[in-house]
Amino acid sequence: MRIGLFTEGGYPYVSGDARLWCDRLVRGLGQHEFDVYALSRSRHQEDEGWLPLPPNVRRVRTAPMWTAEDDEVVLGRGARRRFTECFGELAAVLSGASGGVPGVAQGAAGSASGAAQGTAGGASGASEGASAVAQGISAGVPSPEADRFANALYGLAELARETGGLGGALRSETAVRTLERACRAPGAHRAAREARVPDLLAVAAHLERALRPLSLDWYEDDGLGAVDLGHAASGGPAALPGLLARHFTGVPLLVTEYGVRLRTHYLSTPDAPPAVRSLLAAFHGRLAAEAYARAEIVTAGNAHARRWQERCGADREKLRTVYPGMDARPFAEVGESPERADPDTLVWVGRVEPAKDLVSLLHAFAEIRKRQPKTRLRIVGAPAGAEGTAYLGHCRALAAQLFPDEADGPHAAGDNPVSFEEFGGPDLPTLADAYASGAVTVLSSVVEGFPISLVEAMLCGRVTVSTDVGAVVEVIGGTGLVVPPRNPRALAEACVALLRDPARRARLGAAARARALELFTVEQNIEAFHGIYLEIVSRAPIRRVVLDETGAPLPFAVPAEAHVPSRWAAPSPSLVVRGPGWATARPVRATTPAPAPEGAR
Repeated sequence: MRIGLFTEGGYPYVSGDARLWCDRLVRGLGQHEFDVYALSRSRHQEDEGWLPLPPNVRRVRTAPMWTAEDDEVVLGRGARRRFTECFGELAAVLSGASGGVPGVAQGAAGSASGAAQGTAGGASGASEGASAVAQGISAGVPSPEADRFANALYGLAELARETGGLGGALRSETAVRTLERACRAPGAHRAAREARVPDLLAVAAHLERALRPLSLDWYEDDGLGAVDLGHAASGGPAALPGLLARHFTGVPLLVTEYGVRLRTHYLSTPDAPPAVRSLLAAFHGRLAAEAYARAEIVTAGNAHARRWQERCGADREKLRTVYPGMDARPFAEVGESPERADPDTLVWVGRVEPAKDLVSLLHAFAEIRKRQPKTRLRIVGAPAGAEGTAYLGHCRALAAQLFPDEADGPHAAGDNPVSFEEFGGPDLPTLADAYASGAVTVLSSVVEGFPISLVEAMLCGRVTVSTDVGAVVEVIGGTGLVVPPRNPRALAEACVALLRDPARRARLGAAARARALELFTVEQNIEAFHGIYLEIVSRAPIRRVVLDETGAPLPFAVPAEAHVPSRWAAPSPSLVVRGPGWATARPVRATTPAPAPEGAR
């Protein structure tokens, strides 16, 4: 089958989110073809180039999310009126305005009445505050507000398709004024009513960026219309092309999330003005609910993400948990040789940033040194951006203050028991060597999604001490110790307990490795998604005939599973007159692989 893979800020680029997971998935399913539709996050990411692509990647199409391309589209009077109606309805839903936007004709529902399979209606009650947006969505039951949002979204998409793009309109003063009227409309929640001009400009700019996929030319029969299944590798803007492909061409959609965008919004904008946080939380919540409603299946990377998906409106019957797949081979040698570990060394591995709370780890280590004076701590990882660099400097200064350099005698050089390192050098040539250097791996985060570093430590057969955040408990099960976050004393006590009990360390480390090999390998991830692909396509109607270069039907262009009927039905007369009854749309020619750019070879 042919799969359209939608990504944002990741695959096929060398850097970014989920690039390794997507690469392993594509390579592991070599029997299927992939068309990759990628949204890039920065010029730097584009300049770095792509990962080497396997031969089953037939096409790659990209679009920048970091810059606004001038589409040079000038809307006529009728198109401007339709834009104001649809965007006004969208803004009214986000602000909680129950009666629409004053001064804007209520025509958005009519322009896309069939898109959301429901009629637009007034809101039964506006939510007060952004958090109520997600809590007020009933799983699997479309609400009037969800219908209004869908009608407005697809109305804008249809207008963009007819006119060639909405980039200029979304950046226009009309969009800002329409948003302002929605925030001042009767029924708008308090945070929206208090929005100031800078707040409105910030929200309008964010909406323009998030809605850029509306203006792309990906949704024709020879583009996304030629795939059998759309797979969004994340929520948010990455899921929007999948929604539009489903709307315009009927392509079934699979949504995968290892981190829920609404949760990310809450965590990444703690200092934003209340109006900005509220309106953008409403947008991300409504977009997530629409993606969950239209998707055939929604997969979560862990139970923690799954609970967030349910909170945002996902139907439990559609939800599946598919853990990220890790390549166990680089860690096999270390995992089979537990005796390599230094019994007096603790290891922390990860990106250095404030969310990892290394400050608490250093204070916990001060307590550990009082009870186990020979213990050492190796902090292995690079800083994440400018904030991470500053945080690393702060942690180095704190370590120097807490642990003055120690020396064996008055004429010996001092040595600090805390070291800050990066793997790749002579001491730690590989990531596996970092885990192998210590007897206990520590995670001290205050915020965490799926803890990759814990899985890596488990594959190395190392026992772990972790804070109870994100999916930590789900990942380690009973194979490690868990303590509350921001509690140095509890962290120290757990580490001391394991440092003093080698037999317990060995027992838990072996159990951790067995659990990781059973649940978190590439093989189980690929097998799970392969089964989901077949399940979705087996119940999805075939929409086209694929032709070869001579214009003849291409044999085996459609997977056999797609011919399995969902229920018995009488044969259609069109089977006799026009050939296959599943050819309901005009034929699509098979495409040849797109050449990879110079930097990707």
